[in-house]
Amino acid sequence: MLLDYDALGRRERRELAGLNDSKQKTPEEREALYPRVMHVASKVAVTARCARGIDRRGLHVTNIAALGDCLERVAVDGAVCLVDGFRLPECSLEHRPVVEGDARSAAIAAASVVAKVTRDRYMRRADGVHPGWEFAENVGYSTPEHRARIAELGICELHRRSFQSIAYTELELELELEAG
Repeated sequence: MLLDYDALGRRERRELAGLNDSKQKTPEEREALYPRVMHVASKVAVTARCARGIDRRGLHVTNIAALGDCLERVAVDGAVCLVDGFRLPECSLEHRPVVEGDARSAAIAAASVVAKVTRDRYMRRADGVHPGWEFAENVGYSTPEHRARIAELGICELHRRSFQSIAYTELELELELEAG
């Protein structure tokens, strides 16, 4: 996300005053911040990766590659890009990892809000395509209710097979049979 905080007017700065770690916000608070962030952002890039690709490459490697892809789409020549916590070894752009970046940088916090709202909206839509797992309620997180649905229904194409959870462990035999 490209956010030129210095170029923002007083009104836009007030609109973003509530930015911080999106995980500390309720879904309603994130949804309220989302249009404000989109209004003031110069550039926004969002990317998604499928469960099979994550299983193949690993979650951390996939996340780092996706972050680098987004950074390349929003970067401005001559600017040092801030990244939430991790150096991006494959990224040729100059960037600086910021530990707890979503609590220390408006741009990183804004990107966090956009990412979380986008993912939650996707999971709510996925609920209609994959009924039964209650994605609209759990937005893909391993809640006790979600684990119960997995134990009852098994997994669908949205579930990562490399993810370790109690429900997955209980389904281990079934997964091995599917893979074989």
